Amino acid sequence: MTKIDRRILRSRESIKNAVIELMSEKKFDDITIRDISDRANVNRGTIYLHYADKYDLLDKIIEEHIGNLRELCHSASDMTFQEGNYVWFDYFAANHLFFSTMLNTKSAAYFRSRFLDLVVQEYRVEVDVNEGKNRGLSEDIILQFFGAAVVGAVEWWFKHDMPIPARTIAEQTGLLLDRNL
Repeated sequence: MTKIDRRILRSRESIKNAVIELMSEKKFDDITIRDISDRANVNRGTIYLHYADKYDLLDKIIEEHIGNLRELCHSASDMTFQEGNYVWFDYFAANHLFFSTMLNTKSAAYFRSRFLDLVVQEYRVEVDVNEGKNRGLSEDIILQFFGAAVVGAVEWWFKHDMPIPARTIAEQTGLLLDRNL
């Protein structure tokens, strides 16, 4: 695997941070490449060197976070929902600006949809409709119900400026999932 130059990594991080900061201030459609380059303190050409346009940039940022969440799910696969939620909510808190921006702006519906798809996909292995308390219920309804609940709880947490510690919301949502799935 080829090692990427630190300057390139710094430029990419600066560009990604700039677009997220700008999205927290104004609509994504109103953000220009010039705005991003000014905020990131890079030339416009540097942005185009790494990304086709601002949509490609946002898509790559979203993919990076979805991928990181997926990896966290896989690393926590032998944990209870409560323990696994600690890992997720620690990640959410560490990436507060991204998640609060993505879940609090109207222009971020695409991210919410991707996040819900991830949650549903990861919980699919936990749902058993052949026996136990979920016997005879629709797997799709169960997954959409709990996926929407998890995404809604995360949205609420960010919209209210994380009023309770990450560990507390992780514990409580995890307990609810453990009781019901």
